[in-house]
Amino acid sequence: MSENFEKLLTAFQRHLEVERNLSVHTIRAYMGDLTSLLEHLEKLGLSDISVLELSHLRSWLANQAVKGGARTTLSRRAVSVRLFTKWALKNNYIASDVGATLATPKGHRTLPDVLDVNNAQLAMDSMATRAAEQESPISLRDVAMLEVLYATGARVGELCGLDIADIDYNRNTIRVLGKGNKERVIPMGKPAIKALQLWLKDGRDGLVTSQSANAVFLGARGKRIDQRTVRTVVYEALSAIEGIERMGPHALRHSAATHLLEGGADLRTVQEILGHASLATTQIYTHVSTARLQKVFKQAHPRA
Repeated sequence: MSENFEKLLTAFQRHLEVERNLSVHTIRAYMGDLTSLLEHLEKLGLSDISVLELSHLRSWLANQAVKGGARTTLSRRAVSVRLFTKWALKNNYIASDVGATLATPKGHRTLPDVLDVNNAQLAMDSMATRAAEQESPISLRDVAMLEVLYATGARVGELCGLDIADIDYNRNTIRVLGKGNKERVIPMGKPAIKALQLWLKDGRDGLVTSQSANAVFLGARGKRIDQRTVRTVVYEALSAIEGIERMGPHALRHSAATHLLEGGADLRTVQEILGHASLATTQIYTHVSTARLQKVFKQAHPRA
C-alpha cells in the first residue's frame, strides 16, 4: 500500500481511538473495512484520496458483493466508509463528503437463539447439582457466572470486568462498564445473588493469587477470568440440554431479554438493562417473543 494511504490509515485509527473512544473490536472492524477500500482504490489506479468519488465507493461495495459478501457485512462496510468520508472532509483530505449519500444495503435480520424458561431453569439446576457433587472452587465459580449472565443479560466482557466493589448487596445490583465505556447498574434476583455470595465466600479464596487484584471471577491460575473460559463454561452447560444446539453466553443474554419482555417488562427497561444505545436494537426481542408464541400455537392448537 502507498505511503499516503498508510499515513491516512494511521490518522484515522488515532481518530477512532482517541476522539471516538471506540472498543478494540469496533476499531479493528473499521480499519479492516478502510484497508479493503484503499486496496481497491489502488487496483483502480488511484493513490490520492482527494480524488475519491461516490462511484469508487459503489465499485468497492459491488466488488465485495461479487466475492460473496453477506448483506450484513456490506451494510456494516457502508457505515464504515460514511464515517471515514465524514472524518476525511473535516480534516481536509477530501473536498466533499462523497460517502454521505452512499446507500446502506439492507441486511437480513435473524432472530437470536433463546432458551425457553424451563430449559434455562434446567441449565441452572444442572450446574448447581454439579457444584454440590464436586465441591470445588471452579464449580462454584461456574454456577455463579451462569446465574449472573442469565439474571442480568450482561455481556461476557462486562462479566469478566466485574470487581468486588461493583456488587451492591443492599440493592441486589451489579455495576458494569459496557460498550463505549458507559457504566450502568443492573438488578439481580436472589438465586444469582446467592450463587455469587457462595462463590466469593467458599470458592474464590481457593484460586486467589497475587495477580487476582479485585476481580470477582478468576481463572484457574488466579488471574481475572478471560472471555474464552467463560464461553467454554457456558457452551458445556447448555450442551447438556437435550435438543439444544451449540449456544454460548449471548444466548443467555438473549434469553434474559426475551423472558423479561414475556414477563411484562417494557422495552425501555430492557434497553437500560442490556445497555443498548438504540431502542431499535432491543425491539428485535419483541419479534422473538411473537415467534415463540406462534410456534407454541401451531404445536398446541388443533386448527393451527
